[in-house]
Amino acid sequence: MKATAIIQARMASTRLPGKVMADLAGRPVVERVVERARLAPSVEIVLVATSDQPSDDLLAAHCDAQGIPCYRGSQDDVLDRYYQAARHVGAEAIVRLTADCPLLDPEVLEKVLAALRSGSFDYVSNTLEPTYPDGLDAEAFGRGALERAWHEAVLRSEREHVTAYIWKHPDRFRLGSVRHHEDLSGHRWTVDEPQDLEFVRRVYTYLGGKRFGMADVLSILREHPDVLEVNRGFTRNEGYQKSLREDSRVVEDT
Repeated sequence: MKATAIIQARMASTRLPGKVMADLAGRPVVERVVERARLAPSVEIVLVATSDQPSDDLLAAHCDAQGIPCYRGSQDDVLDRYYQAARHVGAEAIVRLTADCPLLDPEVLEKVLAALRSGSFDYVSNTLEPTYPDGLDAEAFGRGALERAWHEAVLRSEREHVTAYIWKHPDRFRLGSVRHHEDLSGHRWTVDEPQDLEFVRRVYTYLGGKRFGMADVLSILREHPDVLEVNRGFTRNEGYQKSLREDSRVVEDT
């Protein structure tokens, strides 16, 4: 089963605007994510899904100049953006990635896809029971599950966070988890804050441009523990928690 990796990206981040185009060892962060996703053998197409707003013109133009497929859709209804992007390229198996994870590990993507290929699940991720560093998140699902979520999801959080409707309904979808033998969920390798960007820049500096995986990053952090202090103290999944609060406001206002 060959898969399409759809990378969610936008310039208008509330905590770190323009982060996807920030420089990371000579290339934009989003390009590093594309580069990493392409290393997964089971990934056939890597597509950036951004909004149709003028604020994302620069991102779309960069993708076009670099030959990176790019689909533009709704800014706020990201579930619709994903669904339309998947339809656009005829994707049957989809990997959801975000453009703020330039340390993602292709081997982790392969493990998630292997579980989906087993046929036992409609949705597989390493986030339902987090054991991997925040920033190595990977979700895989079939087009049928995505289409059902697109038809049925109504809450703001379910439209903004593509897979929330799926994993909130284990009665309707067969859910699978990929776990690491050691709980590394306390590590923060995503880019949401200026300190996070500094963290990944330091990691890339030590890696020196070589092909790397999670084990290599962990080795660097053991050798240079001061790097861990750069972005210590932030909460995982802050964006989703904010969306849940917005759901509450919608209910209160009706």
